[in-house]
Amino acid sequence: MRSLAFAWDWGSAIVFGVLIAATDPVSVIATFKESKAHGRLRTLIESESLLNDGTAAVAFVAVLGVLAGGHETVLSISGALFLTIIGGVLIGGIIAYIFMLLAGRTPDYLVEITFTTLAAYGSFFVAEHFRCSGVLAALTAGLVVGNFSSSGSISAAGRHALGPFWEYVAFVANSLIFLLIGAQEAQQHFKGLWPPVLLAIALVTLGRAATIYPLCALFARSRLKVDMRHQHVLFWGGLRGALALALSLSLPEDLPRRDLIVVITFAVVAFSVFAQGLTITPLLRRLGQKK
Repeated sequence: MRSLAFAWDWGSAIVFGVLIAATDPVSVIATFKESKAHGRLRTLIESESLLNDGTAAVAFVAVLGVLAGGHETVLSISGALFLTIIGGVLIGGIIAYIFMLLAGRTPDYLVEITFTTLAAYGSFFVAEHFRCSGVLAALTAGLVVGNFSSSGSISAAGRHALGPFWEYVAFVANSLIFLLIGAQEAQQHFKGLWPPVLLAIALVTLGRAATIYPLCALFARSRLKVDMRHQHVLFWGGLRGALALALSLSLPEDLPRRDLIVVITFAVVAFSVFAQGLTITPLLRRLGQKK
């Protein structure tokens, strides 16, 4: 019984580690937009966030499959993960390409926006139906839509309307998730949970540093070198947010320590949003990245 409990403790820790890896640097990106900042730093933060989210979501599904006993060998796990990733990318690309071809045949920007919505949500649900990654399918669909938008295949009115529309959709989705987690955890008592909460915050912060600085050091002598000031922003700007909360709430009800994982995820996200989110602007100003 002791070995089984130990195994499940490790399983819970792995699940938490995977879902908390997803970053959501909304405060940093919003600050850049306010100051009309462009350039490499903003590109690094946005692209790293997209790649991180997709990887975390796929790994999350794979880990749950392993814990549920769905895969027995390293080869079967690798094969399932490969098919999940490739299938999601292909489905997202094909569906988005078809819808954007249709969008290019109409001058009505409302119809064009509708096609982009169908491309995003349609690719997600089709990929999930075939047990592929819906997140990567939607991400690929977004890349296809973005390329079509910039190539002139969509009308000028459609290009101007797409950005504000999807910003509003993202805002609503993020707000609903935070309201949901807040309502669920409003009655939660943190008495006795402060040690694991503080430990989780410390480990997540140290893990972010252990990821950013060594990886950037690998490119220190190449043309892809990342300025040290940019590394500091990447480290402190790796906020946890909506995706981590959504993944934690999607955990199976019978998963051991599920409630503890949800509470600790909420605490880490709250620290990230308030401590890191509210101090990122002074940091950017101090590093000379914002006027």
